[in-house]
Amino acid sequence: MASPHTPTLPERLIAHLDMDAFYASVELLRYPELKGLPVVVGGRRMHEPKTLPDGSRQYARLRDYTGRGVITTSTYAARDLGVFSGMGLMKAALRAPDAILLPTDFDRYRHFSRLFKAAVAEIAPVIEDRGIDEIYIDLSEVPGVRESVGHDPQGGVRAVAREIKNAVQRATGLTCSIGVTPNKLLSKIASELDKPDGLTLLRADEIPSRIWPLAVRKINGIGPKANAKLESLGIETVGELAAADPQMLIAQFGRSYGHWLHEAAHGRDERPVVTHSEPVSISRETTFERDLHAKLDRAELGAIFTRLCEQLAGDLARKGYLGRTIGIKLRFVGFRTVTRDLTLDLPTQDAQTIRQAAGACLKRVDLSQRLRLLGVRVGSLSRPGDPAPARRPTRRVDSGPKPENLSLF
Repeated sequence: MASPHTPTLPERLIAHLDMDAFYASVELLRYPELKGLPVVVGGRRMHEPKTLPDGSRQYARLRDYTGRGVITTSTYAARDLGVFSGMGLMKAALRAPDAILLPTDFDRYRHFSRLFKAAVAEIAPVIEDRGIDEIYIDLSEVPGVRESVGHDPQGGVRAVAREIKNAVQRATGLTCSIGVTPNKLLSKIASELDKPDGLTLLRADEIPSRIWPLAVRKINGIGPKANAKLESLGIETVGELAAADPQMLIAQFGRSYGHWLHEAAHGRDERPVVTHSEPVSISRETTFERDLHAKLDRAELGAIFTRLCEQLAGDLARKGYLGRTIGIKLRFVGFRTVTRDLTLDLPTQDAQTIRQAAGACLKRVDLSQRLRLLGVRVGSLSRPGDPAPARRPTRRVDSGPKPENLSLF
């Protein structure tokens, strides 16, 4: 029989599940002796631990790193030292020189990602995939979620969320943090409130006490530029944003974003949990350890370019897509970024075809400056068996000068 407390639950119960320091935690399963230590993931294969004759391992240290790589993730012990994802490894070395450096292993991370998502789907199948380490879950109709436990109308919600956390740990050996609220915006914030291994339930009437004291940057969708502008207006907390004149926000940020800021500060978000979406494009890119030149480093760049195209073809095949638009991305010294693309007559997932098309794009770029980054992209995606697009002449986009007297890789 339904408890009289049950109707106090909102119509929608949305969870945001975020794996705790995911890449680093996966590495700690492989190297359990590093648990509790400051560990940074982001090095290359040269930074793999070495097994010594006595069976112990020797790890690379952040102080020994040279190059322009960035941190993919870090353990909580490393974060306590001021070392976070997205930070340059050499900058991080100044803050935590003795932190252990491990290379990334995305095949392994994708494997564990599939494991945790499958475990969740056994309990709550309405899932929106938000990336390798996070998902939204619609708990609204999950059996048992609306049952009261004693005098706690949220007891069923809490029990189901704990069941999900336990299932994830059994499947992967990893912990996750879950926030459960009436919508996606609040759940994203709530999942961060009690990390790691947290479980946070938040009602709409708790927004003033638990959300408004937070910094505005805690709202997903407020980036560095918007945050800086809000600070210049004297708005630093979510509560201050909620109290701001909506017309002033619209005047400062435009109608759409200004209105969204007002709604977000009040915890309003009607977005559904989207269980399926098609990607716009698939890409691969790499930042070089040192600047490379198209002529002087032709062999090295050629090998990297070919590998990116082969990896991209593998991604397309694994995900079941073909693509018609092939593009490149180049970042030169000084951080000047150039893109070029062209559209083929027919979609492909063939590595050689992608390589040839991407090479044709390269011919329209002045390669006289050294390169920091190289990327390849495939867009205009379709599934095998879809009706063939109308054949048309190849469309070249954003054409530029053809370099003279340079060897193309």
